[in-house]
Parts: sequence; structure tokens; C-alpha cells
Amino acid sequence: MKRIFSIVAALCFLSAQSLDAQRLTILHTNDTHSHIDPQRGGRDDGKLGVIERAAFIDSVRTADGRRNVLLLDAGDFDQGSSYFTVLGGRVEVDLLNDMGYDAVALGNHEFDNGIEDLCERMKRFKGDVLCANYDFSEFELGKYVKPYAIYRRGGLKIGVIGLLTNVRSVVAAETAARLKYLSPSECVNRWSAYLRERKGCDLVIVLSHLGYDGRPGSDDHDCGMAAMSRGVDMVIGGHSHTYLPEATYVNDLDGKPVMIVQDYRWGLYVGDIKVN
Repeated sequence: MKRIFSIVAALCFLSAQSLDAQRLTILHTNDTHSHIDPQRGGRDDGKLGVIERAAFIDSVRTADGRRNVLLLDAGDFDQGSSYFTVLGGRVEVDLLNDMGYDAVALGNHEFDNGIEDLCERMKRFKGDVLCANYDFSEFELGKYVKPYAIYRRGGLKIGVIGLLTNVRSVVAAETAARLKYLSPSECVNRWSAYLRERKGCDLVIVLSHLGYDGRPGSDDHDCGMAAMSRGVDMVIGGHSHTYLPEATYVNDLDGKPVMIVQDYRWGLYVGDIKVN
């Protein structure tokens, strides 16, 4: 279902799982693309914009309790307006910090100014930068990117795994040549098992910048990756700018449904998942 708030529109998806008496709220965005100001004119007049988004996030934290709210972004917070062109992505990181994002996945547009430039910006991000299917260890960026992070919110222990699309055709050739893409499903299965069995996580989330769907039988998109996964509860996606007014579900290798959500683009919507 969709609820429209006076200051920002939010896509709200209700999970039927009853994992704990406390309620966990997961707020999520994707592909905001440096859209810092509200939309002016057209059907989306007044929507998006960081001030509106921050106000909505604060209202949810006030209503649900900050300790019960997890705030995630599925990548491509850079590139798409003059803010990025002129200021080179610095303001986007400052705003992510100001809004208190817990974690971001890397999107392909984060690499538009090169690996070293991205590193300088990620040094300043106060949350976790997640990407499990690339090895950045030979770069300084590797100090600031990790495959997963664990959070305790809403009475639950939550593991979050990051994924990034194959950048070969979507970043500069000289940048792509320095990066090695690894199988998303293999990386997810490795870390989901670790988070479940070794770390005792109650919930495993994939924060993905793969895109919603694609070639049948491939794991290079959320639906395919989820079908080849084990131990994943939900996929919070980005990259394809897909509008999903309701969550969709894909059965994993064990026949368990995996919830998939995505919030279109530009910060027009903030996903609001309630886990009771």
C-alpha cells in the first residue's frame, strides 16, 4: 500500500513476520542522484528534496523510537544535478551524515570521479559503506568498505550485506579495468551463512545496487540473486529506478520467500518497512 505524508511521500510495505514483540522500522532510499532540492512543477511538484526527507525520517524516529529505526540507502546517491557537478559529491556525504544513515551500498555513479576520489568522500561518511562482491583491498578505499554490517534495532540483531552491479559498462573504462566483479549470489550465500550461524543474526538484509530484474537464470539482478540465495529475508534494491508500490517475493533455493523492495528514484519516496 502507499501512504502520502504532507511533507514527503513514503512507500510502506508491511512484513507479516512476527519476529519480536518490539517493532523494527527500516527506512530506505535508492538512486537519489544528488537531488537535494524539491521537484518544482509537474505531477511531483513539492516532492523529494533533502529537507522534506529529513523531516519525514525524524518524524518516524520520534514516533517509533530511534533505537527501533534502521536507515539504509541502496546506492547512486551521487550524480544527477549541479550539486554533484560543481561540488564533486561532498555535499551528498554531508547530508547522509546529517540525516543519520546507518549504511549505504555503493552504486556505479559513486565511481564517476574515480576510485581515489570516492575514497576521500567515504572517509567522511559516519555510517557503514557496504559492498560484498568487489575486493577493494588493494586500494585505500578498502579501509572504508566492508561486505556486511550488524545492527541491533527493535529487539533484533540484523545483518546487512551490500552488493554492487557489474560496473564494466556503466563507469569509465579505466576505472572498470581496476575492479573485479564477483558473483552476487555466491557472496551473499557466504555472508548470510556467516551472519546466521556465526553471528546469530535474526534478520539478514541484502542492500543491493544490482537492479530489480534481468536475464533469466542470472544472479546479476535482485530477482535472480534472491532465487539463488539462502538465508536472506529481504532485498532492498536500487539501480534500475523501479517503482514497486508493494513488495514482491521470490522463492530462494530452499523455497522460502524473499521480500524485494525498491523506491523508484530521486528521493521521491522513502520506503518504510515494519517488522513486528
